[in-house]
Amino acid sequence: MSGSNLSDPGSAAKQPEPLSFAVHSLPDPRAVPQQRAGRWKMLLVLAMCAAPVVASYFTFYVVKPRGSAYGELIAPAVDMPVDLALTDLQGQSVSPAALRGQWLLAVVHGSDCPAACERQLFVQRQLREMLGKERPRVDKLWLIPDAGMPRPEVLAAVKQKGAEVTVLRVPAEQLAAWLKPADGRSLSDHFFIVDPMNRWMERAPAEPEPKKLQADLTKLLKASASWDTAGR
Repeated sequence: MSGSNLSDPGSAAKQPEPLSFAVHSLPDPRAVPQQRAGRWKMLLVLAMCAAPVVASYFTFYVVKPRGSAYGELIAPAVDMPVDLALTDLQGQSVSPAALRGQWLLAVVHGSDCPAACERQLFVQRQLREMLGKERPRVDKLWLIPDAGMPRPEVLAAVKQKGAEVTVLRVPAEQLAAWLKPADGRSLSDHFFIVDPMNRWMERAPAEPEPKKLQADLTKLLKASASWDTAGR
């Protein structure tokens, strides 16, 4: 019919809507170099932190300023076992971590402490005093591999104010798994030098030439001055 509207009045509303595509954002190419730069900066910071320690050991073990060491250097240094069963004279447990942060000049003697032990404790004290202003960076340590109690006069000597010795018991078998004497010697025949990270790094005679062993200690303290400070 002329003039009749054949189309559906609602057809305009039913026209198909255009398709739309959800486009997820892609990584910004400019961010990749930034991430890489961040990683390199982190690695650089870690390297800078480790460099003084590495340099000090390289200096002492490889360069060996002012001649070779008087004592016997232990290479590689031997870590103190983290489960070393240390106790004080009252039987209280002491964590090996509590010894970190200081250089240790250690001796090993039984609780009976004969004359040789007393002499070594005296030399230990003198060696530390000879370090002058650097002596606060070194602690004296006496390791006892038995359950006895030292004589009162010996205890009085190692407890003198300003010259205290840290006295700890440790099972003999555990101690022998960490520190080693020279061939034909016993542990009591040596001084043992342990660094602030609890690593045994030098063995010296129990009756040393004091100035020569002091020179070794001075070298170690000088080489570690950039990363080690007095006190735990």
